[in-house]
Amino acid sequence: MGAHHMSTSIDPAVIPRARKLRRNMTEGERKLWAELREFRRWYGVHVRRQAPLGVYVADFVIHEKKLVIEIDGEHHFKPERQKRDRERDEWLSGQGYQVLRFNTGELSDTFNGCIEEILQALGLMEGRSRTPTPSLAGASRGSRPSFGPPQGGGGQGSA
Repeated sequence: MGAHHMSTSIDPAVIPRARKLRRNMTEGERKLWAELREFRRWYGVHVRRQAPLGVYVADFVIHEKKLVIEIDGEHHFKPERQKRDRERDEWLSGQGYQVLRFNTGELSDTFNGCIEEILQALGLMEGRSRTPTPSLAGASRGSRPSFGPPQGGGGQGSA
């Protein structure tokens, strides 16, 4: 607990679970990861996926900004799961992390809005216009949002 750079210790039992979750990401998590992994190149922000934090595994975490991003499937709407999510969020908050939660419906219906919310939480929307660009407003579900530089295709999205 004296190490300054490591405020949250990782329970060693969580590491194999995190690896398994990385191998078995949901469709929504994969789609979001395709975008978030480009944040390092575009914004200098390192995003980790299925990252252990204490006894928990966060879907996505940006340690230097103390931001956790969670994708909630339908099982998260059950009362017992909501209680566990609240306890987890309280623990993460106690460690100094802000938690953004998106459900799978939000991700598929308003993907660009979810990305904007993440960028706002990271303080990366300041210099951007508040009105969406035509490419954002008219983006189809399968296309990549135009948040990054034009060459940020990463081998996908050219249909």
